[in-house]
Amino acid sequence: MAGVRQFDESDVLEKALALFWQQGYSKTTMQELAEATGVQRGSLYNAYGDKEAIFLRTFGLYKAKYVHKMREALDQPDLRAALSRFFSFAIKSMTTGTPTRGCLSTKTAVGTEQLDETMRLAIQDMIDEIETALNERCSRADARERLMLAPRQAARMIVTMTRGLVVIERIYQDERRMRTTADQLIALLLKPD
Repeated sequence: MAGVRQFDESDVLEKALALFWQQGYSKTTMQELAEATGVQRGSLYNAYGDKEAIFLRTFGLYKAKYVHKMREALDQPDLRAALSRFFSFAIKSMTTGTPTRGCLSTKTAVGTEQLDETMRLAIQDMIDEIETALNERCSRADARERLMLAPRQAARMIVTMTRGLVVIERIYQDERRMRTTADQLIALLLKPD
């Protein structure tokens, strides 16, 4: 029957996401996507258009799951615990897999020679959502009393720090080092107890 997809779309997108995350956008070819998903290249083109369209679909799924889990991590009554869980989640996300997969958004942003506007905005939107969630948590009354910075400044510093952790993960692949660095940032952001 013409027009009916002969594959499980959620399965295909999950497999495509895993490939993009492991290899990065620029190093992933349509042929590799076809092989990883078990769907012919022509069917992928017919269903999604091109590699960028497939990436944007998978990135949308990735972002929704990531932001949801990140918000869950931040939903703690104590700010120190919330930030600690946030960093634990972020670090675990980067260090999962063999070899470790790193951070999809940063890998795409810095690993793509010519990042087009649509992809740049998709990544920017995700980073903005992370910053917004951090700002919301840092703006609660208990947090404002403990922070050394204004909530928005603290949120932006934390987001920037997570991008630096991505680089440290790629170079050292040392989860303990990343955790220690995150704990040190939390200590710098909060007034002494």
